[in-house]
This record gives sequence, C-alpha cells and structure tokens, in this order.
Amino acid sequence: MGTVEIEEGISEPPLSVEPSSINEHCIGERWCVDDDQQLAQLIVIIAMGQAAQASHILSELQAATPAFTLPELSTEAKIRLTVQEKKQTPRMGYPRWQRDGFIFEAISWIAARQTYGKSAYMKAPHVSATAQGLDGLMLELSGDKTRIDRVTVFEDKCSDNPIETFKYKVIPAFRDRHDNKRSAEIIAAAAALLGKAGIDDGTAARLAAAVTDRTKRRYRAAFAVTTDLDSEESRKELFEDYSKIGEIEQKQRVGACLVVAPELRDWFDKLAVLAIEYIESLSEGEANV
Repeated sequence: MGTVEIEEGISEPPLSVEPSSINEHCIGERWCVDDDQQLAQLIVIIAMGQAAQASHILSELQAATPAFTLPELSTEAKIRLTVQEKKQTPRMGYPRWQRDGFIFEAISWIAARQTYGKSAYMKAPHVSATAQGLDGLMLELSGDKTRIDRVTVFEDKCSDNPIETFKYKVIPAFRDRHDNKRSAEIIAAAAALLGKAGIDDGTAARLAAAVTDRTKRRYRAAFAVTTDLDSEESRKELFEDYSKIGEIEQKQRVGACLVVAPELRDWFDKLAVLAIEYIESLSEGEANV
C-alpha cells in the first residue's frame, strides 16, 4: 500500500455545541456547523468503519484523514452517502431517509465526542444500512474506572416532521428504555464499551448492571431543524412531551437541535456532495500515524 499524506492539524472542531433554553422538563443543546468540509470528511471516515480514527482526530484536533483506505472501502462509503430511491442491481445508494439518517447519526456522534472527549466511551454509529435498535450509547466512568457515573441513551432523528416523530417514535423508544425493556441490548453494548476502557470481562459484566439504574440514566433526543425552527418557542413545542419520561430530573432529559439551512434535504444533499468529493480525492494507502 502507498501512504496517505497527513495534512497539518486543525485548530477548531467542525461543530459548535452550545446550551439552549427549552423548558422546565429538559435542557437543550444547539449545534451549528462551523466547517462543513471537515465535517464531511469525518463522516466519510465513519462510513469507512473508522469511528476510532474519527475519535482520535477530534481528540487531537488533527486533519481529517482515514487511518487507511482501500478501493472497496471507498466504494462502500460512496454508496452509503448516495441516494437511490428505486431498487437496482448492483446497488448504487440508499433511500434518502436512510442516507440522511446515517449522516445525522454520525453528526450526533461527532457532537458528543467533541463535548465529552476522551473521558466518555461511546458506541460507534451504525455503518450497516440494516442495523437497527440503539442509536447511540455513552458511558461516563469514575476516575478510577470502578463504577459507571452516567449512562446517556441517544435517539437521533432526521425528520421532515420532528414534532410527530418525537411524540410517536422517540418518546415510546425512551419509555421502553426507561422501563428497562430490551435491557439485554443496552447491557451488551455497555459491556463492550467497558472493555474498550480496559476493564476485564468479569468486572465489565458486573459494572454493566448500572445501565439499568434510572438515577444514572440520561436521555438525549437529537433532531436536525431548519433555521425557521431555531427558536426557544419552537424547541418548547418540539420537546413538549419529554415529561412523559418520569421520575428523573430536568438535567437527565436533553433536547438537541442541529440548525441547518432553510431546506433540510438540500442541506444534506450538499454535505453528501462534499463527502463524495473527498472520497474521490483519497488515494489508496495507509496513514503514517
């Protein structure tokens, strides 16, 4: 293999993440894109199955370069980021809702990684179009890694009707988690993350039980919204039903909004174009890192 040339480091992450006001039931986050080129490059790296490399880039504020590339990886990532509404063989892309959903899940992961850094252990975004279930999971551990201090469950939605989606899809999903339904899935994901923290299997199995503890639980619902919905009033309307996740404090419910240009799907199309241009610019090789 050849060598992927490493560019000079960057000084700022691609997103700005700021607190926002919603209501007495939840706290808010407002995300804005500061560098769409860098964001697109990180999404490509995640689409190549290299979330660990994306995490390293964000932690060290390095230029966005994959750890390695292969023609097959580039092709797979390009297909993942292309819209194909009608079935055909060979596959050239995915339905828009799947393409945009993947991009937004990657952005949600990037926002959390920027905010919580190396101290948080996070489930990587889905790279398989058939993957379903847990959108995201983040564990925050004590300094000595002997306990889980906080568990954040993510629901990431890129919807043309965010209010209905939050009310009829996100809230039921969170309530199932809150009632510890489908617990095996979240326990298994937590144990895998604890392993990444260097915790042995037996200890990880025991510590993973903490994910069922409501006092340690936090929920984060994230939506892409257009600039005309970027107001406290709109956020209140969007996250109105959050109080249905009961018996927890305001700080345990998070409503996050990625603010994009007036046309939601056009914005995702433009970001995907940047991502595909980056894929096409990559040479096969291995990064010297």
